Amino acid sequence: MRNPTLSMFLNTLLALFPFIAAHGQQEQPNFIVIMADDLGYGDLGIYGSTLIKTPNLDRMSLEGVRLDSFYSSANICTAARGGLLTGRYPIRLDLVNDVARPSNEIHLADEEITLAEALKPLGYETAIFGKWHLGSRLEWSPNRSGFDEFFGLLHSNDMTPLELYRDEQMIEDPVNQNTLTQRYTREAIRFIEENQDDPFFLYMPHTFPHVPLYVSNEFSGQSDAGLYGDVVETIDWSVGEILETLEELGLAENTLVLFTSDNGPWFEGSAGLYRDRKGSSWDGGQRVPFIAKWTDRIPAGQVSDEPAMNIDIFPTLLKLAGGSLPDDREIDGRDMMPMLLGEAGSPHDVLYLFDSDRIAAVRSGRWKLVVETRYRGAVPSFDNPQSYYGPDGLLFDVARDPSETYSYTREFPEVVARMREYLKQGQESLNSTVLPDMWNRPN
Repeated sequence: MRNPTLSMFLNTLLALFPFIAAHGQQEQPNFIVIMADDLGYGDLGIYGSTLIKTPNLDRMSLEGVRLDSFYSSANICTAARGGLLTGRYPIRLDLVNDVARPSNEIHLADEEITLAEALKPLGYETAIFGKWHLGSRLEWSPNRSGFDEFFGLLHSNDMTPLELYRDEQMIEDPVNQNTLTQRYTREAIRFIEENQDDPFFLYMPHTFPHVPLYVSNEFSGQSDAGLYGDVVETIDWSVGEILETLEELGLAENTLVLFTSDNGPWFEGSAGLYRDRKGSSWDGGQRVPFIAKWTDRIPAGQVSDEPAMNIDIFPTLLKLAGGSLPDDREIDGRDMMPMLLGEAGSPHDVLYLFDSDRIAAVRSGRWKLVVETRYRGAVPSFDNPQSYYGPDGLLFDVARDPSETYSYTREFPEVVARMREYLKQGQESLNSTVLPDMWNRPN
């Protein structure tokens, strides 16, 4: 005899079949990661700039989420890019002491797995348009690290020889840098249009505002912040063109767009409230802008001060794509999607901020412990150890004092002890160099 309960279940299932067919299997999302070079935290309108106009990035923030405690994994170019693309602290990649240039052997090791390489087996088309800077020879090009397409420079624009490549074919020497940002943008739009029916990963590490600065006639003299401002406003235009393309193609609801910088500002630019600049482990050197937009997925208008780092991009995107983390190496990044959705706090108990191969600072929640800085180009040290409270370092409450102005080492010894334990754990697990105990040195 027919089971009425089973019959009812089957009829309900048949009634729902069209909905299940349309919604049951979510498409793999597309990913676009845009990274400026040496852009300061305070160079965008949404982060407080009054002289540089960034309407597209400001709108992207208002339609998505802005992170106010987002860090790069390094205070210099090559290491920061390695951290972003692998999800690993750069010290694990042996990318800490210098940047890749034509005169040296620095490059991303073949055995490292980039985000592009991790996404390829999942069916993703991959491209990089911009500055690679993870190896200055063709045998270390992005085409050999998982990227189907490459259009851009192998290293920074202040290094020679400076040549423009399409894949591994040099197509321009000398490079017309005035139009680089526009040309990267055209390539990005073409790539999106050609791959709109397939999942794609587009990585846009811009050449600018790294010096020397160049801008096209269209944007020259438009900013109230001089040539630097013109360059940043050109990047903002580029972001607007990409977002508009996604809307026109009906891809906005299935594309996660991220924007950040590789480190703090160099000769020009603003670090906002934060102390110091590029090359420093103070927040001005490594706290960078971060904006995420995903229409109808990430709630609009969010702002979070929870700590995160560019090493989190690798595991976050890989999980969204349906992939698994490699099990043969340590991945330091964590899935930050719950935080972007406003459903959770930081995925980290602690983040490590490096100066070369040494942990110079530790960030945990609202606290930051600084154990190393520089003075007048001298060997790494405290400015004046005798003025501080013993060998524990400087403890800052960055929620209350974002400029790292006043230390609370004396007032919160229990926090210092916890942060020192994190420091010790990091030095051991990351095999970082330990700064000598300056307080016990002979006079």
